[in-house]
Amino acid sequence: MGNVVIVYEGKAKKLFDLGNGVARLVFKDEVTAFNGARREVVPGKGVLSAKISSRLFEVLDDNGIPTHYMCYEGGASVRVRLAKAIPLEVIVRNYAYGSMLKRMPLLKKLMKLSKPIVELHFKSDEAGDPLILPEDAVEAKIIDWSVWDEIKSLALKINSILTSFFERRGLKLIDFKIEVGWVDDRLVVIDEISGDTIRVIDEKGEHLDKELFRKGASGKQLLEAYKRLQMIVGEPERVCSNADPQS
Repeated sequence: MGNVVIVYEGKAKKLFDLGNGVARLVFKDEVTAFNGARREVVPGKGVLSAKISSRLFEVLDDNGIPTHYMCYEGGASVRVRLAKAIPLEVIVRNYAYGSMLKRMPLLKKLMKLSKPIVELHFKSDEAGDPLILPEDAVEAKIIDWSVWDEIKSLALKINSILTSFFERRGLKLIDFKIEVGWVDDRLVVIDEISGDTIRVIDEKGEHLDKELFRKGASGKQLLEAYKRLQMIVGEPERVCSNADPQS
C-alpha cells in the first residue's frame, strides 16, 4: 500500500492518501459545536458516523448521484476517491430552522417551506462559514455559473432521495449540508452525510442528530441518538473486500 499520507484533519475527521487516487476517511470520537467552542470526546461516535455516512452514500449511489464513496472499511474508516474539494458548503432546507430563523424572524420554527431552499456558504472556519450568494462564488472564481447550476440540481436531487428515504422510516428531514469536489473532472458529493450534517426528527419531534448537542445534551445522550439513527438507516452494504486500496 506504500506510505499513507495524512491530507487533512478537521474537527470530526482525518483524511489519508492511500495512493492511486484512493483515500481513507477516518471519523473521530469527537463532537463539536459553535465552531469548536463546545467540544467533547464521545467513544463510539466515530464508528456510528462512519456507518451512517457509508449507508447514506450508498443510497445516493444507488440513485445515480455521483459521490466519492467506495466502500466501508470497518470501524470508523471509509474508503473514498481522493477529490479536489470546492471550498463551499451547500445546505438544503425543507423546513424553517436554525440560522434561517435568525435571518428571517417572520418565519415560524419548523414551518414547511413552499419549496426547498438551496444555500451556499463559503467554507472557512476563520470567517465562520458565511452565507454567500452564488454571485459571490462566481466573482471569487470559486465556481462558474454552469457549475452552480450543476451543484443546485445535484443538491435538489439528493434532497428528494433522502427525504423519501427518511419518510419511509418515519423520520422527517429538516435540512442537510453537503460538500462537493472534483474527481477526474467530474463533480461529486464528498465529505460525509451523517448525524453531524443533517437534521432529522422522529414522529415525536425528537432529534437524532447533532442538534441535541447544540441544545445542551451530553455526548452520551448524543451517542444514544446516533445509535438509533444508525439502526434506522441500516448497516453499510458495500464493505471493502480486503486491504487492497483499489478494491
